[in-house]
Amino acid sequence: MGVEIGGTKLQVVLGDEAGKISERRKLQVDPAKGAAGIRQQIEQAVLALTQGRRVARVGVGFGGPVDWKTGRICVSHHVEGWSEFDMSGWLSQVAGAPVVVENDANVAALGEALRGTGVGFNPVFYVTLGSGVGGGLVVDGRVYHGAKPGEAEMGHVRLDRKGTIVEKRCSGWAVDARIRKLSAKEPGSLLAKLVAQGEQSRTSGHSSRAVGGEARHLVPALEQGDPVAKRLLQEIAEDLAFGLSHAVHLFHPEIIILGGGLSKVGEPLRAGVESELPRFMMEAFLPGPRVALAALGEDAVPVGALLLPMPSAELG
Repeated sequence: MGVEIGGTKLQVVLGDEAGKISERRKLQVDPAKGAAGIRQQIEQAVLALTQGRRVARVGVGFGGPVDWKTGRICVSHHVEGWSEFDMSGWLSQVAGAPVVVENDANVAALGEALRGTGVGFNPVFYVTLGSGVGGGLVVDGRVYHGAKPGEAEMGHVRLDRKGTIVEKRCSGWAVDARIRKLSAKEPGSLLAKLVAQGEQSRTSGHSSRAVGGEARHLVPALEQGDPVAKRLLQEIAEDLAFGLSHAVHLFHPEIIILGGGLSKVGEPLRAGVESELPRFMMEAFLPGPRVALAALGEDAVPVGALLLPMPSAELG
């Protein structure tokens, strides 16, 4: 069994030791109900999926810091009620099986490394560009952990001495904010017009969606050659490449995989990062790692969660 617990999304899947998903329950999280509400959803999904079956192992990818050795949640930055919760102990009673808990970026990294774009490469560095920016390093088929509480916190790598971090420039929320600022500054651009049309549609439809999600207009603006969109993409690619250059100098991955919602920009983003990365690398390490897009999409965490509890010898 694999479980993905995010700030807005919850997935519980059944699958095999190869990471192949056979059944799934996908649910929306209501943050107002807190961690207790999410646990109730998990319990109901587990019971529905396991009727007449025995679960051998459970892997969990949690959207926040965890103590992977004990299976306890450190904290959630999205939902109240998770701090110091014994996830492993609780879920093992619900599912009747041993439970391994990891940060969701690490779990996605494992999924992509073993069953996605990273197959055949070692080490694999994965960066997820979602509402925040996370990272994961997989070496010899296993998630790499530094000294506690060390993780591959790509989003908190600094871009300057003033404290600007990758997450403040390259996360989904950061890109949304940059698009809003550009739209106000250059209202005649195609990107600004697409944002305005989206806002009119939202208002006329009485949607309850808050301000945000402007990054979804970046792809159509790029496809139509909008100079403002191109300039923004260049800035994002440059910022991300500069941040990733530190990971390259320290860990020397054979491949860097771009995942998360912003990676849906696709080839323009991938090519931009790959083009910019050598500028920030010492000459001895050129041409540098391959830069690729994630292959598993929304299945990265569930697939990684299925593989998480497997002994190294069985991963293959």
